[in-house]
Amino acid sequence: MIESEILFTQVLDCDRVSLYLNKDKSLTSSQAKRISSSLKRRINGEPLQYILGKTEFMGFEFKLTPDVLIPRPETEILVEAAIKIVQNSRFSIQNILDIGTGSGCIAISLAKLLKDVKITAADISNESLKVAAENAKSNNVVVNFIQSDLFSSYQLRAKSYELIVSNPPYIPRDQIKSLQRELKYEPFIALDGGSDGLESYRKIIKEAPDYLNHNGILIMEMGFGQRKCIEDIFKGVKSFNIIEVIKDYNNIDRVIVATKSSINNEYIG
Repeated sequence: MIESEILFTQVLDCDRVSLYLNKDKSLTSSQAKRISSSLKRRINGEPLQYILGKTEFMGFEFKLTPDVLIPRPETEILVEAAIKIVQNSRFSIQNILDIGTGSGCIAISLAKLLKDVKITAADISNESLKVAAENAKSNNVVVNFIQSDLFSSYQLRAKSYELIVSNPPYIPRDQIKSLQRELKYEPFIALDGGSDGLESYRKIIKEAPDYLNHNGILIMEMGFGQRKCIEDIFKGVKSFNIIEVIKDYNNIDRVIVATKSSINNEYIG
């Protein structure tokens, strides 16, 4: 559906077919005011997801506020890669850590789609964690949420995870102001990747080995054109072996997968 259809179906609590079958039906005063207000906000550049206060990710509904980044379809590729690894018989993954969870969309989707796995999710923002906790409750899953600037919290136990997933901020700081106006409504901290967009990658790749078990796996989303730089960061740390780079729907390198050991790149398939 296009944005106007999404807005009207949400306000009128109907599906797309009913929207057109009842197109001559008059709006109530309340409905008209809500639609008018929403359209004005959208014209001013506010993302529809914030206007509606929710979005869909991996087929599940998530509450959204301006305290959290809007989940993108590309991030579903990261979730799908994690699921494929967990379901592979060569690995016994029982504990997963999501660094920079935001709305909780990655951690909660994994909790919904995987069995017998314990999931911990960390974020620097307490406001984000409140939203994530609400999303976990509404999706009827259990996730252990921890306030932490990457690995800074003592609650994140060393050598405790077989899999770490993360969608770090990866936009160079000086480019954020020039991006499309919709992004200006999203939390700056969730976009700011430092001077070159790679600040969080350096920290995560350096520290993650201390929190991964033997043969543990790190999966991260990355931005356009960042593959070589991130591969160089991995090589500089020398604790990881890159085993796969996954492209998105536009043939852009989007997700990188690495392991602490020398497992070859054939297991994902």
